[in-house]
Amino acid sequence: MSAWTRIFVSERIHKLIKMAKIERDRELTEEKLVNAVGELIAEDGFENLGVRKVAERAGVNKTLIYRYFESLDGLIYAYMKKHDFWLNTPLERPDVSDIKAYLKTFYRREIAEYRDNIALKRLKRWELSSDKDFVVEIRAQREKNGVQFMEMMSGFAKADKEQLQAISALMDAGIVYLAMFAENCKMYNGIDIQSDNGWGQISIGIDVLIDIMIK
Repeated sequence: MSAWTRIFVSERIHKLIKMAKIERDRELTEEKLVNAVGELIAEDGFENLGVRKVAERAGVNKTLIYRYFESLDGLIYAYMKKHDFWLNTPLERPDVSDIKAYLKTFYRREIAEYRDNIALKRLKRWELSSDKDFVVEIRAQREKNGVQFMEMMSGFAKADKEQLQAISALMDAGIVYLAMFAENCKMYNGIDIQSDNGWGQISIGIDVLIDIMIK
């Protein structure tokens, strides 16, 4: 290998290493920003949310929000895509012998995610009154995934497809609504929705519906 070739290869390797570092730095910065917007929504809601505050919490320059996400809306969109339950639900047919146990665990996981993530609950409440383009896009993807999940589950159901869709819609909507409502209200229909015992009662009710619906 000639001296010029060695120089060329060395420069090329150096450039590739630099590019890889830039990409890693970008991924880390994006993660910091996504985490920061979630933390601020959980602490203060949307009232005081702004580009400057998110950047300060993440410890980065606010121009990076525009560079990586284009806007604050783009950053909120990234947070919702990362944490939304139905956007991240596995859609492949489960390889399990006990489908009832699988579904009971599935809905318990949905309950846990909404109860544990204050930012996600507040985003869901905010979403109810929003028609922003990225919100419409998330709703469409969520609906697509939900329909696909129901198609998969219908093969295990005693009920017909329309009944399964209706009951599943009530369970999912009930979980989301009660999780949002619990932030400001303790009791619902005699159930303490701010306590583990109360949600245990709701989970058992869901179990009963699954036993009725699924073969």
